[in-house]
Amino acid sequence: MRNLFLLVAAFAATVPAANWLIGNVGTVCIPQGPCLLPVGFGLTAPSGVLIIGLALVLRDMVHEAGGAKAAIAAIFIGGILSAFFAPPALVLASVLAFVLAELADMFVYSPLREKRLGLAVFASGAVGALVDSAVFLMLAFGSLEYVEGQVVGKIWMSLLAFAFIAARRRMVQL
Repeated sequence: MRNLFLLVAAFAATVPAANWLIGNVGTVCIPQGPCLLPVGFGLTAPSGVLIIGLALVLRDMVHEAGGAKAAIAAIFIGGILSAFFAPPALVLASVLAFVLAELADMFVYSPLREKRLGLAVFASGAVGALVDSAVFLMLAFGSLEYVEGQVVGKIWMSLLAFAFIAARRRMVQL
């Protein structure tokens, strides 16, 4: 139970952190738009992308520890916390994007997690990244202009998490 609480708290903290970053940190900040960071391959994305990549992995960990209801609850807790750090439109875009991404993620993560947890985290992260990116960008900025950068940035984090989980499993087996 303590582990679930810590995972929910960690995930919930990523939502306001990402929303704050989008408006305050980047190599370029567009007036009335997001602050951007390079994510590789000549692409840029709103700066919250790297935190949200981590959030997608943490959401899977919450799902693993407490089920889908815990993951949805964590999303709403994060949304409530975001209200203190971001404009209402950004908060609404974040929460709706996370909920829809969680539903898409569940369809990928749930059937794979029993067989190959690392693959489940990566594949569901990729699907979640695409859904989250498209929904968030359309609702927050009315455009899909940065969707490629968003997805690439989030996949980087999913790959890092995949490597971390694989390494951790190897260490536990020793």
